[in-house]
Amino acid sequence: MNQALRSAPRPEQGVADLIDRAAHALQARRTFGLSPASLGLAASDWWTHLLSSPGKRMELTSEAARMAAVYAHYVMQALGHHRGEPDPACCVQAEDRDRRFAHPDWQRFPFNLLQQSFLLQQQWWQQATTGVRGVSRHHEQVVSFAARQMLDTLAPNNLPFTNPEVLDLTLQSGGVNLLKGFNIWRDDLQRMLGGAPAAGSEDFMPGRQVALTPGKVVMRNRLVELIQYAPTTPKVHPEPVLIVPAWIMKYYILDLSPHNSLVRYLVDQGHTVFMISWRNPTGEDRDLGMHDYLELGPLAALDVVHRICAGAQVHGVGYCLGGTLLSIAAAALGARGDRRLATLTLLASQVDFSEPGELSLFIDDSQVSFLEDMMWAQGYLDTSQMAGAFQMLRSYDLISSRITREYLMGQRRPPNDLMAWNADATRMPYRMHSEYLRGMYLNNDLAEGRWRVNGESVSVENAPQPWFVVGTETDHVAPWRSVYKIHLLAHSDIEFVLTSGGHNAGIVSEPGHAGRHYRWARRAAGQPYLDPEHWLTQAGAEQGSWWPRWSQWLSAHSSARAAPPRMGLSHPGLLGDAPGTYVLQR
Repeated sequence: MNQALRSAPRPEQGVADLIDRAAHALQARRTFGLSPASLGLAASDWWTHLLSSPGKRMELTSEAARMAAVYAHYVMQALGHHRGEPDPACCVQAEDRDRRFAHPDWQRFPFNLLQQSFLLQQQWWQQATTGVRGVSRHHEQVVSFAARQMLDTLAPNNLPFTNPEVLDLTLQSGGVNLLKGFNIWRDDLQRMLGGAPAAGSEDFMPGRQVALTPGKVVMRNRLVELIQYAPTTPKVHPEPVLIVPAWIMKYYILDLSPHNSLVRYLVDQGHTVFMISWRNPTGEDRDLGMHDYLELGPLAALDVVHRICAGAQVHGVGYCLGGTLLSIAAAALGARGDRRLATLTLLASQVDFSEPGELSLFIDDSQVSFLEDMMWAQGYLDTSQMAGAFQMLRSYDLISSRITREYLMGQRRPPNDLMAWNADATRMPYRMHSEYLRGMYLNNDLAEGRWRVNGESVSVENAPQPWFVVGTETDHVAPWRSVYKIHLLAHSDIEFVLTSGGHNAGIVSEPGHAGRHYRWARRAAGQPYLDPEHWLTQAGAEQGSWWPRWSQWLSAHSSARAAPPRMGLSHPGLLGDAPGTYVLQR
């Protein structure tokens, strides 16, 4: 009897689950979506193992004493230099990517003492939070990241009375810079509270200043609009290009201003281009899942493109999350012998998520469950909740430099098309994002053969098409070594390109863009695997944009040029001009 009672389901469990979810959702509003339990587990793991590691504590104590002695010597030299003696040698140098103290004024007394003290503390905490035996790799990364974030908030460049650039400007302007900075801060705060777009975004509106490549909306469903771009050459390659962008942002990252539009470049090279434009979901779309995104996105678009272009094969192109979804589509189509895709191109897209880079800091079972409860309450993941994580990953560039330049020096950075696009994010439905985080980041189901489409497991190795894959050198979202893992999954030809720049700027890399370079190498089907470090030593190096190489690769896998296809399936079927309506949704 007692055993039966113990095993029977309790009706109050459903109520308890609702209470827990509601509590977590309320808590998430105060923590900006970060799970306190996740942070607490990481801190406990680190602290417990540090307490039980006397050798590590002895090493840290010794290192602190050494740094104190080195700093004391530096202070004495700096005081001597202040009296006219030679320049003191720095105790520690900032990392190459850390430009906070690059201005010459930071070498002046006493500001050189402040920045050297900060850098030494930063170095010590890096040693204290890493290399502790027994701490899990994920927890070590979280603790190290949290320590760096806390230190960054106290950096001397963020305070007006310890920043020489700010002090000099304040004295010269009579404090006008601080007044301007206050007005900028107040404007940003009002925009954030009112849900208004970032300052300057109004100068880069889709259809007015960006997303200007002429075209027509040829298909619309609940989730996407499909845009077909008008040809600019008398003849085009019969095989069209279908681009699947990420649904986390608006599609026009690939159709910015005319001079740096990838779409316009492809059209001018004689390619017929189609683009998916994702709808910005609301709470009513909470139950849209990854299967809906697959069926209503690339698969529905492929059906229409294939019909418009008279049965020609299609070059599939995916950017970021869109590349992951395209890979799923290609794997599913390949498994059933569907050969409508001629080639596959991935732009900063991951298929294997075993090493996803710094984004993994925000992804573990505790954090994902916390996010799920937050999304469960509102039906979606909001744009501001996503932006916070990306800003913390690039705190040097997106937070620290902004505080100094805009709020302390009163100098608003002139907006550009890429910045305006970056502020034009979209929401993500509860079910889809939960499935994506768990299936990809937590379980790595696609790479390990557990991802299912219509009940059947799919694998990228089933896609027989040649691949053109682009990684970017400083990518925080899809690190290039993670993107490179396509070599372990796809069995066909792969041309891999590693380009300068980050996740966005590396892809928007038009010909003529100053300072661009890339490396490339082709692995033919059947050739042995080469690890990323060896690949770097053997890849060819080129100056300039990677776009021409890709265009030539597409042309080499296309037929001879012929008359352009019709626009849409029929004239009455045209649903309006590009950029369409979904891209304008807030």
